[in-house]
Amino acid sequence: MADVVAKDRKILVAVDEGEESMYALSWCLKNIISQCCKDTLFLLYVRSAQAFHSSLDGTGYLFSSDVLATVDKYSNDVKVEVIIESGDPRDVICRVAENINADVLVMGSHGYGLIQ
Repeated sequence: MADVVAKDRKILVAVDEGEESMYALSWCLKNIISQCCKDTLFLLYVRSAQAFHSSLDGTGYLFSSDVLATVDKYSNDVKVEVIIESGDPRDVICRVAENINADVLVMGSHGYGLIQ
């Protein structure tokens, strides 16, 4: 029987200020991150290109105590990289996923049901 070799996986999690985003990150850490793999977790926050840049533009969300506590809990098992981009989230998420050659993309439903 052949040995299974652990693959270095790139897991992209798109995050924003929403509850669904935090749930998606928590779900990812509990269900996708594996102790047998050398996973890299990419946290992607996309700022709206229309928003003016201020200290309240949402980037502080990535460093909120909830997010840090969740990531710290798993920090021994996974490497974490933070990416902050500006633009239309639909376009930016697709571009970043392609650029980093993501194996898995995780994101919340943004409050939509299964149809939307």
